[in-house]
Amino acid sequence: MQNIIEEIIFNFSHNKSLYIGENVTIADHMLQTAMLAEKNKSSDNLVCASLLHDYGHFLVKDPDKLVDDKIDGEHESLGANYLRKYFSDNIIEPILLHVEAKRFLARDLSYFKLLSEASIVSLQLQGGPMDDEEIEQFKSKPYYQEAIKLRRFDEGAKNPKVRSKKIEEYKNLLISKLK
Repeated sequence: MQNIIEEIIFNFSHNKSLYIGENVTIADHMLQTAMLAEKNKSSDNLVCASLLHDYGHFLVKDPDKLVDDKIDGEHESLGANYLRKYFSDNIIEPILLHVEAKRFLARDLSYFKLLSEASIVSLQLQGGPMDDEEIEQFKSKPYYQEAIKLRRFDEGAKNPKVRSKKIEEYKNLLISKLK
């Protein structure tokens, strides 16, 4: 189990790819998301989910190509399914649902206006704003509220001027949340 922690730290430390269409790295984006969760006094589970929510991007060979080819890489499923054997549902499910949460929130014009250009493009690739039936299905899922909180942190975590924490600062949290 400890190996997954070392792998996570390695991937955060060595992946310098920019977050698709943004001026921050994928790692900095996830670190900023976790920092916002902490700032908002979220549970350790939500901080951990926020930290790992885009881990699936580390598992995709060329995430930019997927967007260029107008394909949704389903990073949320890749990441959640990969991490599921190490972390509990209260961490994995918000990760799995964070794209659905974006689609849920996108019906609100004030939220939609917060989306970056890249986030609007990915929203369309992910199915666009939810319809009424999809909203009811989403709201029936456990952890949907945590996914909405995670999503709001996600949107605020793309600032190149923010000095992110180091992944090593989250090592004890990650260890404490292992199954």
